[in-house]
Amino acid sequence: MKCKGVWKLGAISLGLILTVLTFVPKYVQASDHDDGEVDTKGRNVNLTDLYVFREQDENPSVRQDDLIFVMNTNPRSVARQQYFFSTNALYEFKVTRVANKNETPTGKQDVTLRFQFGAPNNRGEQDFVLTAVMDGSRQEVAKGTTTPLNANPTINEFILGNSRVSVFAGLREDPFFFDVEQFFRVRAGALGIGPAVGFRPPEKAIDFATGYNVNAIVVRVPRKLLQGRTDTTTFDVWQTISVRDARTGRFRQFERLGRPGVNEGLIVNNDLLNIFNSVPPTVDLSPAAAPIGAEATKTLKALGNDDQRTAALLGAFLPDVMRIDTTVSSGYGNALNAKGSPITGRKLTDDVIDTTLSVLTNGKVTSDNVSYAGTPGNPAQGHKPLEREFPYLALPN
Repeated sequence: MKCKGVWKLGAISLGLILTVLTFVPKYVQASDHDDGEVDTKGRNVNLTDLYVFREQDENPSVRQDDLIFVMNTNPRSVARQQYFFSTNALYEFKVTRVANKNETPTGKQDVTLRFQFGAPNNRGEQDFVLTAVMDGSRQEVAKGTTTPLNANPTINEFILGNSRVSVFAGLREDPFFFDVEQFFRVRAGALGIGPAVGFRPPEKAIDFATGYNVNAIVVRVPRKLLQGRTDTTTFDVWQTISVRDARTGRFRQFERLGRPGVNEGLIVNNDLLNIFNSVPPTVDLSPAAAPIGAEATKTLKALGNDDQRTAALLGAFLPDVMRIDTTVSSGYGNALNAKGSPITGRKLTDDVIDTTLSVLTNGKVTSDNVSYAGTPGNPAQGHKPLEREFPYLALPN
């Protein structure tokens, strides 16, 4: 957040992540680590975070015009334990070409990168099939292998649509960071149902994601592959997980994620959240999604927003996708469009929480005192340094 106008709009957009959590059931935590739990949805088909950024903004030595997509799943994977991707699911990145950064997302699937995993072998490896569906018909198929715990990373290199694509799939450290435990205390004090407290000092603050891993799918994809026959430079990206229905044999979407803190923030009711997770962005503003819109409206008004501001917020955040303008530097909140929507993707160490706290309180609270690197001498926070090269996420714990 670098300019006055962006700070003002940022209070509207990023502030939702914390303020709306006041109304969220106790088992829903920050980011997307525990949203919409159902008995039939195991953790390996539970999305945590989506990251989309220009690779050159993480590693200046790489070629220009390559983008990095990161899908993290299986939240709170404990250290030194192998976890696997589901063999009964489709893990998908979906991309829309955007002609104008201010236009309403359409949810059109111009490009889909679909991953399907086989059973693990005796070395802990899973074969996978990557299918690239472009413009609804043309398909490119490639086969690769995951990286088992404690093995040297397998970087799969493919040629899809005359473009070189790199893929890593396996365990990595969860890059998300937040003192969510103290946030609940701060929130209770603000609501008058507990003592008024602030965030813990850096030497005592606790990052709830420290020490945990995630199952990650990381893709290096050239912009020209996403462009097709166009010269598009802005894209909407979201990710989904679909699970095969044992009765019909068809895949049913169980999970969906775009920007951080939108679906599990705006949609409080768990049943509605599960519905939201099961539909595409094209439905978000349709009459069929009226109950979801009503739920989001109720939540926003409970926060003190009038009708006009509520409508503006819904217009900024629905349909829920991650927009990235590839002509400018990546970073969540670096720039917003005319509707107040972030349009520069999200990098691995973007401090969404600190930005949120600062803009939400007009600078009175600037941090939860947790950072990616952590505070020296405090073992309850901090993450390993990012890798300097693809796939960039830190090695697993």
